[in-house]
Amino acid sequence: MALGQFAFANNTNRFLACAPLDAQPYAVCGVPYDGVVTNRPGARFGPQAIRAASLMLCDGIHPVFDVSPLAHVGDALDMRLPNASPLAEVRAHIERQAAALMAKHHCVFLGGDHSITLSLLRAARQRHGQPLALLHFDAHCDTWTDHFGEPSGHGTWTYEAIQEGLVSPAHTVQVGIRSSGERAAREYVADQGGAIYTARALRGLDGAALAPTLQAIRERLGDRPAYLTLDIDVLDPAFAPGTGTPEPGGLTSAQVLSFLEELADLNWVGMDCVEVAPAYDHAELTTNAAACFVWTYLAGRVARDRDRGR
Repeated sequence: MALGQFAFANNTNRFLACAPLDAQPYAVCGVPYDGVVTNRPGARFGPQAIRAASLMLCDGIHPVFDVSPLAHVGDALDMRLPNASPLAEVRAHIERQAAALMAKHHCVFLGGDHSITLSLLRAARQRHGQPLALLHFDAHCDTWTDHFGEPSGHGTWTYEAIQEGLVSPAHTVQVGIRSSGERAAREYVADQGGAIYTARALRGLDGAALAPTLQAIRERLGDRPAYLTLDIDVLDPAFAPGTGTPEPGGLTSAQVLSFLEELADLNWVGMDCVEVAPAYDHAELTTNAAACFVWTYLAGRVARDRDRGR
């Protein structure tokens, strides 16, 4: 660690205090948009806050993977977006910028509300030439056919992704779902041939007790190019109060880390972490969890590269 390079001595706004993005294989990019939230706004400030929380990890060797992703990651800073424009226009900007990054790097995106994921999946689907596998961590199913009377928003993107053929329904898995909602939306992914592991079904399961669930997810996703989207409200508000739509009864940070660590060797092609709204956070609980999840994902990718001799 360089002299004075501590989390409280912030001399950079880049994730892990990494170098600016150049030729590194992994890119972190912020998507500061929250124009379609349905409760508390503020996720547009998530990328900055996640980066600030990540500075504690800048000298971190991951305890499971025994690597640091620091030298392998570059920060592309935040996308330039027309935040006051209609959602379709914002999404087009996100897709273009994401596609340019994905052409050269394996990308992790920091949201932003969950509506951004549809654009990211469009770019990833185009790049990989087939419907993707999807692992979706969330308190909410995000499979509504409209957004409180509007055609699209942060609660419709999963439905839209399946309808557009961006993801393979049979290779789609939702984890942590628990919010209120009509059956057609709650069970949509399962009705299309995917799998749902609700927060209630996962209560009390961690460590070895999660092994059957992890194995089932591994078998379902297989070796298909897979995208991971992590809405921070998958966590119980005790672990992540800083989000726009908190739902009691969620997962623990330890459970989410178990999923990320044990599934790290799958064929991931990208990740996002969304819905971090720092204005509602306490003691940086939410931003620390988000930074740790992104760090763990990146460490897992670097470890996979190492183990494959890349």
